Amino acid sequence: MGNSTAEFHQTAKYSPVADKYIYNFQVFDDKQIAMKTETISSDWTDWSDDPDDQLNPNAFDRFSIALKAMVEQQASDLHISAGSGFRIRVRGKLTPSIDTDPLLPSDIITIVSGILLANRKCTEETLMPFIKSITDYDGSYSVPGLGRFRVNIASQRQSLALVLRHIPFILPTLEGLGLPPVISKIAMEERGLVLVTGITGSGKSTTLAAMIDHINYKKNCKIITIEDPIEFLYRDANCSVIQRECGSDTENFAKALRAALRQDPDIILVGEMRDKETIDIAIKAAETGHLVLSTVHTTDAPKTISRILSNFDASEQAAVRMRLSETLLSIISQRLVERADGKGRVAACEIMRRNQTIQECILDPEKIHMIKEYIEKGREIYQMQTFDQNLTDLYRSGVITLEAAKAAATSPSDFERNLNFV
Repeated sequence: MGNSTAEFHQTAKYSPVADKYIYNFQVFDDKQIAMKTETISSDWTDWSDDPDDQLNPNAFDRFSIALKAMVEQQASDLHISAGSGFRIRVRGKLTPSIDTDPLLPSDIITIVSGILLANRKCTEETLMPFIKSITDYDGSYSVPGLGRFRVNIASQRQSLALVLRHIPFILPTLEGLGLPPVISKIAMEERGLVLVTGITGSGKSTTLAAMIDHINYKKNCKIITIEDPIEFLYRDANCSVIQRECGSDTENFAKALRAALRQDPDIILVGEMRDKETIDIAIKAAETGHLVLSTVHTTDAPKTISRILSNFDASEQAAVRMRLSETLLSIISQRLVERADGKGRVAACEIMRRNQTIQECILDPEKIHMIKEYIEKGREIYQMQTFDQNLTDLYRSGVITLEAAKAAATSPSDFERNLNFV
């Protein structure tokens, strides 16, 4: 008899009459014939008497082993969902972890329970009602000697899915990340708004952490961070560092930011500019003499400015343009590129800094498309740079390959043409 492959399929349906979730598990062979069908009814707090249906304590052991393997393999994320084995993201690519056996919904609940109890988010009495209510949850999880992890839990198909992102205990440094030296100068500014931008997983939080660490050792001031959740942990060096987490320490970014203005800060880090109210207060903080650091999920400077303005009504945008032109010190946009030596990835950066020409582009909506041109021209005097300029530097210094540079370039054909231009 030849070897056959099997597929695992899981479906779930909620029964409002019984207040139970009916799980149906089917394993199919390569001829798509059901080899085994198993149905489990669950109200999340009282599984059936069959030992196979109970919350599996071994599931948390499997999770702990997968988490350790994730760190050892220098993966950025661990993905967990019912019907699949553990998966990890290594250098941007999602691959199976060492444990590929499918996880049951009960396994997922066991893992979620361990995380929530470890965080003291729930007691044993409130645990199951809380899990049952989850649609989206952000938090953190720590393992002594291993690391800290940012946790996202989401409901899907009447089950739960998790993603854990590794946050090292050791703080990154600007030099260690290979970031352009001008970023250390930007971090030392006295007042204004600095935005770090990029897609999810582009290293925005890591760059901000390195900037805060640099300030912590180079200045004497008070730093307040507002995060969701807290990621890197800072110890006071020359600065007093206060870290607040949305959900546990404060209600939301906007409320915490408004309160921070009454807490005598010099520097405020806002985890993300998510909404109009947060953006408005952040600009106000910069206007009143504070250095404000934050992130936006955009890919370059012009898109970042447009995204901020889009949060305001058309009648307000002219005033916001004026405020931004006066407060926006820099936009640092990032893309992660595979290193030539195979040892991880390096950040390629576009860096915009404020000068009179950039201010005019912010003020005039007809000139915003010219920002990239002025970034390119402002390299020598203002240490600005485009993505392609930085990619050229990284390629010529041997940090990245030509193929990786072209893949990350804004326009691969223009990049290669400019590279060969003498």
